[in-house]
Amino acid sequence: MVQVLQGYLGRSARWSFTQVFLLHVFQYTRVWIPDPEDVWKAAEIVKDYKEGDPVLQLKLEDETPLQYPVGPKSNPLPFLRNPDILVGENDLTALSYLHEPAVLHNLRVRFLESNAIYTYCGIVLVAINPYEQLQIYGEEVINAYSGQNMGDMDPHIFAVAEEAYKQMARDEKNQSIIVSGESGAGKTVSAKYAMRFFATVGGSASDTNVEDKVLASSPIMEAIGNAKTTRNDNSSRFGKYIQIGFNRHYHIIGANMRTYLLEKSRVVFQAEDERNYHIFYQLCASASLPEFRDLALTSAEDFTYTSLGENIFIEGVNDAEDFKKTREAFTLLGIKESSQNSIFKVIASILHLGNVEICSDRDGESCHISRKDVHLQHFCKLLGVELQQMEHWLCHRKLATTSETYVKTMSTKQATNARDALAKHIYARMFDWIVEHINLSLQTSIKQHSFIGVLDIYGYETFEVNSFEQFCINYANEKLQQQFNSHVFKLEQEEYMKEQIPWTLIDFADNQPCIDLIEARLGILDLLDEECKVPKGTDQNWAQKLYNKHSSSVHFQKPRMSNISFIIIHFADKVEYQCDGFLEKNRDTVYEEQINILKASQFQLVADLFSDKDDVVPAKSARVNVRALKTVPKAPNKEHRKTVGHQMLTCCLLQIVKILNLYTPLNEFEERVTVSFIRNIQNRLQERNDPPQLLLDTKHTFPVLFPYSPSALSLEMLHFPASLNIDFLVRV
Repeated sequence: MVQVLQGYLGRSARWSFTQVFLLHVFQYTRVWIPDPEDVWKAAEIVKDYKEGDPVLQLKLEDETPLQYPVGPKSNPLPFLRNPDILVGENDLTALSYLHEPAVLHNLRVRFLESNAIYTYCGIVLVAINPYEQLQIYGEEVINAYSGQNMGDMDPHIFAVAEEAYKQMARDEKNQSIIVSGESGAGKTVSAKYAMRFFATVGGSASDTNVEDKVLASSPIMEAIGNAKTTRNDNSSRFGKYIQIGFNRHYHIIGANMRTYLLEKSRVVFQAEDERNYHIFYQLCASASLPEFRDLALTSAEDFTYTSLGENIFIEGVNDAEDFKKTREAFTLLGIKESSQNSIFKVIASILHLGNVEICSDRDGESCHISRKDVHLQHFCKLLGVELQQMEHWLCHRKLATTSETYVKTMSTKQATNARDALAKHIYARMFDWIVEHINLSLQTSIKQHSFIGVLDIYGYETFEVNSFEQFCINYANEKLQQQFNSHVFKLEQEEYMKEQIPWTLIDFADNQPCIDLIEARLGILDLLDEECKVPKGTDQNWAQKLYNKHSSSVHFQKPRMSNISFIIIHFADKVEYQCDGFLEKNRDTVYEEQINILKASQFQLVADLFSDKDDVVPAKSARVNVRALKTVPKAPNKEHRKTVGHQMLTCCLLQIVKILNLYTPLNEFEERVTVSFIRNIQNRLQERNDPPQLLLDTKHTFPVLFPYSPSALSLEMLHFPASLNIDFLVRV
């Protein structure tokens, strides 16, 4: 962000040695110097600097003298501090000097001294997560910002929302608000407040209460798509884009939601002090209700899939009360009680599936499940499938050759992986079904005149333990960084040159080498897919191949103390990824025999969940027969066989980049979309609940400000030229 601003405004971030020589007077000049504890410390020069001097004579704010070594190559001159009169400005572009310490200090002053969490940065709104509820989002505040010009009042998310609404009405241009930031920065909350503003100022003229339905989707999506992580008690583990439709009078007439990159692995695994999706805990907390007795649920502590994080509670959160809100939202959206009960049966069945005990046989190459396993019985009863068949095909798989089909036993580990893959698949299908029915409820037959889109998609992530999920997320952010750089820098520079404004062209860093490391031939993803095809491929073997192939890459490192992890130097930070589990998560194998049993469920909703669109006639029996084939078996569904990494590479990312390409005024685009940006950043405190010291994390805030995660606009309304080759987000 600093690099963009300084180029955009033509301001110098540091003194050059030539400037130092020409200015000649430096006593009392105030500067910022790097500090390992406070990140940056304020200091004052106490003696004039002369060209060639090896040190600067400084004085810290506590009067401590300091000799600061400088040199053209070894240590650059420090950053200049802004005059006190400018500190606390509500727009960062008003500062005399734009660089990292100046921006961080300005935000720190506004946050701690004025309790202001919002600051403008030109067209961008920077929002700091205060980790507490603030009374600045009421209807009276919405009314205060409604009709006002952006900049007339204090920075606020409502000001950005009003600007988008006003431009839609005044210029008749579709709008999109892009909310981005690292994990835990508050993106979901920002998106919710923007939605609330539109629902208030653009309320429907009829009694359909469509705006209430739009808001009602939030508690449902948070229940099924949000979870507690080490950084955020309510972290969105999927990306979503909500497009709100307006009529010619700019009243809300409907909405549509798209979802991306659901973190399916969370269904079967959570790190320490993390939780599964909220809906599991909400359901367990309400298990004693009479209508849920058939679910056979108890405390979340009793189920493997909800107890792996070893803490089923969130401080200040009542799961039973939240479940009431979830059910009320379902009802408001018109989802019948019978359908709701079917949803809860599917969710409860996943918990029982996780508790099914898979026992190893003596040979170590096969396994079995007792038919008396109570959790298997509950699983089959809740889903309406045949117990004997499910018990058999959880421990066996079918292999087909050109002449026959035969059954192969699975080891305990293979069967456990297959069971977990089935659980993830069931949840993902249930997630899809809910999103589809929310959209049906928000549909309208009235022709849409214009729209405003709000995107909330998770950004760059780095945790203590980083796995396949963080790898995919950070890879997506690398692509976004590249796209935003190429568009924003290029467009701004062209605009300045067109208007003949004198300025220096920006030399920005290209992260293409890092992207090549991941996606090029024999890159990380390519080697991962190859190892997945090897019959006895392992995470360890894949790690060794990475070390052998990429040890010379400047963006790749092998950790000194590990042979089962690797480091990628991303645009934002170095991240160490643990290789364990990469292959299994990339394969994400769900066996066809298990799916066929679910397709034959006696319950219509369950059968519909797993029926392919091409299935004209549903299976009449759940029994899977094994017999000789008279013909060559049909080729497996290629889409079904694609690895997760391959899907990320070929489709997942390109759809996001399409949105950024909308920022480019190409003649081929029939739609024009004006984009607003909200950038959420997170406080780095000594402990999570330890104010008052605020220390903004420089690694994860401003170096990450560009790119903004893009908004998935109405892609059906756009015609992209094939020459762009930007076909890239798997919709979940």
